[in-house]
Amino acid sequence: MQKAKVRKVSTDPLTSKLPKERKEQLCASLGNVDLTLLYKASVHGYTASAFHQRCDRQGPTVLVAYNSSGYIFGGYTSVEYAQSGQQITDGEAFLFSFQGGACSYIKVNSGQYARYDDAKGPCFGQQLYFCYNNQSVVYHQGGNAFNINTSSMYGNDTQLSECEVYKVEQEPEVSVEEKPWRNVLWTTERRDELMGLIKNYKPLMKSVSRVRMLMIGPVGAGKSSFFNSINSIFTGHVTNKAMSGSAGTSLTVQFRTYPVNDGREGKPLPFVLCDTMGLEEQSGAGLDIDDISSILQGHVPDRYKFNPMAPFQPDEKKSSRPASLQEKIHCVVYVIDATKISIMSSKLEEKLAATRRKVNTLGIPQIVLLTKVDEACPLVEEDLQSLYVSSYIKTKVQEVSSRLGVPVSCVLPVKNYSQELELDLNCDVLLLTALQQMLRLADDYFDDIRPVEG
Repeated sequence: MQKAKVRKVSTDPLTSKLPKERKEQLCASLGNVDLTLLYKASVHGYTASAFHQRCDRQGPTVLVAYNSSGYIFGGYTSVEYAQSGQQITDGEAFLFSFQGGACSYIKVNSGQYARYDDAKGPCFGQQLYFCYNNQSVVYHQGGNAFNINTSSMYGNDTQLSECEVYKVEQEPEVSVEEKPWRNVLWTTERRDELMGLIKNYKPLMKSVSRVRMLMIGPVGAGKSSFFNSINSIFTGHVTNKAMSGSAGTSLTVQFRTYPVNDGREGKPLPFVLCDTMGLEEQSGAGLDIDDISSILQGHVPDRYKFNPMAPFQPDEKKSSRPASLQEKIHCVVYVIDATKISIMSSKLEEKLAATRRKVNTLGIPQIVLLTKVDEACPLVEEDLQSLYVSSYIKTKVQEVSSRLGVPVSCVLPVKNYSQELELDLNCDVLLLTALQQMLRLADDYFDDIRPVEG
């Protein structure tokens, strides 16, 4: 193995109590970072002054606490401690808990009140205080920045046996594979070939003029951005037709079917990308599984506005007739943020599992788009052509394959257009390759049901 970057080995005499496997989980959840121990309460004291002396102005940090009941728990903040006396907004903050073989993550609800930065010890959301009143305890009080269940988070055992704070260091050591683990031609000729194949594609079923592909995924993963990126390639410049962004809740509130034209005034291409409200872990929020079922079966009309509190109810007259094959979904595309895989909550994972079960019963093929690969790996950020020699991205592909229960061959890393003003050859090749695979899977679906339609 070659190494893309070499890091200096820390000579800090402090000994971390964090087990290796738990450290690896935390590092992976933060984008393959490195953790450097700054503060250890048993060494420096369970005091606010000792904490601030060691941890102020250190950038992003992870606090890890331990109790005699076997829980390892704490939180991450991307905003440094500075004793500013201000409410801290931090949309990236989260809490975590490890106990036995179980692990759970709690994302911040809004980020607006993620922390209060004063001269006291560390706290999260003014709800969870560590080393409270200069004692070796954790203290919980009411608040809604995080949905905290003290029983599941630390077993209601408030006595700490240890408390540590780690500096989160970005751009870790990145391993480079000796050979690419997938072969890609990063050439203009390959991009043009893919565009030609997609333009000339015809569904196997004569009754279907355009393949309908449904994009499903958490809020902010890049569903709308993927359509914008594909539309940009065939338009010839970067477009932003579908609303996209990084809000805490879904910007897409309607079911939208987005056709793509061959050029600005060209004919429609043989596929439609269907965008949905984002999946959210809370019950009564985000896209409902019943709505997904209705979409898959072709009952939901374009521009239908989702209601998280009540699933779609089809029109009685229209529901009396079955939807045509043209109206149904022919391929399901899960869109997953590569930087968030390891902190995916159990509730969100359960929603995805329920969705997969429903899709499986209908025999619809499924594929995964792994987005934001450049943000997940410094090597890829520097050069997108390094994607398939990055061992880190390879592990992320394997991880999402395991979590979502799809073959590794059906997990495709991509980079959507987000801040670019001009098209990029490497982005185009990845995006078009993914789209071609979707069309191939749709053909597999048509081939499977062709005898039934005939």
